[in-house]
Amino acid sequence: MPMPWTYRHASKEWRAILDDLKDRMDLVSDNSAYTAMDGVLQVFRRRLTAQQGIDFASVLPSIPRAVFINGWQVEEPPLPFADRAALVREVMAVRKDHNLTPENAIEAVAWTLRRYTSRADLERVLQRLPEGAVDFWHVEVADPREIEQRIF
Repeated sequence: MPMPWTYRHASKEWRAILDDLKDRMDLVSDNSAYTAMDGVLQVFRRRLTAQQGIDFASVLPSIPRAVFINGWQVEEPPLPFADRAALVREVMAVRKDHNLTPENAIEAVAWTLRRYTSRADLERVLQRLPEGAVDFWHVEVADPREIEQRIF
């Protein structure tokens, strides 16, 4: 089997992800985009068991996969999903003194990561996760081609 694209071209893929995140959230720095994505991933993983988290991470591009897993305290019991406003506040509280994350962070990260993951794989995993997971990663778009996978 050849090496997966996400491993061979991780830097190129990561650069594209950061650029999409900055554009989608109207941010100017890679650090701000990273912080927003990290916050969204932390808030989501707080609602998963370790096995569910590994299943979810397995469909992410290589660097977001590493960000998702980094620092996870798997012994913490999963939290229930809350309404979107509460989840956004939780994202914005991650590293609050260095966080410029906008209110559209969850939507922007979902929109961006959908462009770099297999839709079928992502949907298959989300269907097996707790109630609220599908809604967390849902993105409204006028044209579904907008969030089609860009890199295979």
